[in-house]
Amino acid sequence: MKNGTYLLLILLLWGCTQQTSEKESVSKSKVDSIQELISIAKTAKELPLQDRKSYLTDAEKLTTELSQDTVQLKQLSEISLAYKRLEDSLEFRRTNKLLLEMSQNLKDNTILGYSHWDLAGFFNSQGVTDSSFYHYKKALKSFEQLPVDSTSKSLRARIFYSMARVQDSYKDYLGGEINATAAVKIFDDLEDNYRLYNAYNILGVLANGMGDSEKSIASYNKAKEYLYKSNRADNSKLIWKIENNIASVYLNSGDFEKAKQSYEQLLNDNNLKSELPETYEKALGSLAYAILKVDNNTEQAEQLLEEAFLINSLSGNRYDKARLNYFRAEILATKGMTDKAIDEAKEAYSIARETYNNDRSLDALRLLNRLDPAHSQSYFEEYFQLNEAIKEEERTKRDKFARIRMETDDIIEENQILAKEKQVWIYAAMLLVVFGIGFMVIVSLYVSNNQLKFKQRQQESNQEIYNLMLSQQGKLEEGKQLEQKRISEELHDGILGEMLGIRLILSGLNEREDQASIEQRAALIEKLQGVEEEIRTISHELNHASYEKFHNFIVSLEDMIDGIEKSSGISCSFTYDNKVPWDNLLGDIKINTYRIIQESLKNCVKHAKSKNVSISFTVVDDILKLTIVDDGVGFNIDKKKKGIGLRNIISRVKKIKGKLDIDSKPGIGTEIKVMIPAKYMELGVTEKINALNA
Repeated sequence: MKNGTYLLLILLLWGCTQQTSEKESVSKSKVDSIQELISIAKTAKELPLQDRKSYLTDAEKLTTELSQDTVQLKQLSEISLAYKRLEDSLEFRRTNKLLLEMSQNLKDNTILGYSHWDLAGFFNSQGVTDSSFYHYKKALKSFEQLPVDSTSKSLRARIFYSMARVQDSYKDYLGGEINATAAVKIFDDLEDNYRLYNAYNILGVLANGMGDSEKSIASYNKAKEYLYKSNRADNSKLIWKIENNIASVYLNSGDFEKAKQSYEQLLNDNNLKSELPETYEKALGSLAYAILKVDNNTEQAEQLLEEAFLINSLSGNRYDKARLNYFRAEILATKGMTDKAIDEAKEAYSIARETYNNDRSLDALRLLNRLDPAHSQSYFEEYFQLNEAIKEEERTKRDKFARIRMETDDIIEENQILAKEKQVWIYAAMLLVVFGIGFMVIVSLYVSNNQLKFKQRQQESNQEIYNLMLSQQGKLEEGKQLEQKRISEELHDGILGEMLGIRLILSGLNEREDQASIEQRAALIEKLQGVEEEIRTISHELNHASYEKFHNFIVSLEDMIDGIEKSSGISCSFTYDNKVPWDNLLGDIKINTYRIIQESLKNCVKHAKSKNVSISFTVVDDILKLTIVDDGVGFNIDKKKKGIGLRNIISRVKKIKGKLDIDSKPGIGTEIKVMIPAKYMELGVTEKINALNA
């Protein structure tokens, strides 16, 4: 009997083992088939694209038949990446979404990280950089959950590097430098020389964007050192690109002599043209520009530029063509061929706008402003609008990146808090078991007592808040009623009374045509103008609060002056007394002063044809002294008819009860002095309002 039982158990175990072995064999066979289908889809370039996609469809069907979720997830990840490489965005997004859901449910942080990484790369290729940056952050979060080893560390560093590249595209140079530096530290620990080259290369790009040419060149040289250590097959091509980057830094910083030497050394390599024609074209164009600046050799510069244009026509790279057109415009301008130079600059601007080359668009507008004085005002306005739009777009992107970083950090912090709370609850449960039911009763009573006390204090606080709100509401209503009463009295006693008297007199004079009646009617019309001014004064008082919101006064002035300086080409200097609390000035003083300076600078650009303007702002004996001096053509101040700009300045000085002194003669420039009584807002008002609202 016992022997029969043992025999039955042995048969059952053998059957289960055999069944498991068969399942594993079938599963391995399906995985091999899936891999073969994926390989055909990725490598069989001779097949039509639709046929290659059908192989991926078959591979996905086989994947659904796999029994193990982890194996299924890995195969689906490769299928999704294959769709991305075939540029089938719809299928990639579908399979990637499925991957994200499955890996999240299975808590497979490796696949989850790779899925976010693939999606980030997809968005980056589409130009949606904020979404790309968001998914890089999500990938980083997933990889940080992996056990710390060389693989997980390398994955994190590669994500840091990718985020730095995205940040460079929207000029978030400081944030990009932080991420690139983090990548350098990890790659240095791993002794990954090739990726250290990549990280130092992007650090050079970021430093160049910040205007730090020395740091940029040092980073590029460091990248070269690690590239030589990596012993890659394509080292020579990568070295050429770094040398071109270094030469570009010299060119952008205005060191044309070093730029010329660097480009000549780069172009001495005969293999550059055949192996990297685009880099060769860029180096040719830049060398032409450097020779123009250093030697003023327009003939040699034109020869080099024509060869660069020929190579560009073969590649069809219109983004680089805008740069070549700009260089040609500079050469033509140097030769005195202004009309042709203007045409080339316009062509450069048109192509730059078409290819979203913002920096080259601004360069072209500055050149046109210099070459075509007759239309300088329109170029200036277009430059100003484009520059502001670019700055706004960059600020928006940087804000989005900051929000993404902050949201991700908040999620991490929230998870840490939840983990700590979980530990607290475990310890509390252990204590409850040890001390028993009696201790639980005591604790519950203690908690109940504290809750009652808390509720009592909360009720008292609520009552106090309610009383403060009632008091505040009463004061607001009282102030509103007083203001309504004042406006009613102003309108009834002053304006309505005067208008009634004028109406009665005009009724009597309506049918008279003698000279005295005509003069009296004219006087009454003038009096109506006075009534109009009184209504405007009341309206100004009602709208006075809007003036009080004009903050960051000096920063606003500097931005405005800097914008006009860059777009017009005139040199502006601005000095002020930094001991004065400028932001506490009354709102109408700040806004009218801002407009006076703005109008004066516009006159310098449009009428005075100035080259240098100085603005100074000081306080002497509670009097604000604003002085604007230019070296323009000047004008006759005794001329009876004044332009609208000068009339606006006079009007704004009167509004703030200031004194205006203009000293100008034809040919010697203009000096404008404005003396304004210094009046400041009452301190402590904001703190009082905040206390009432608390």
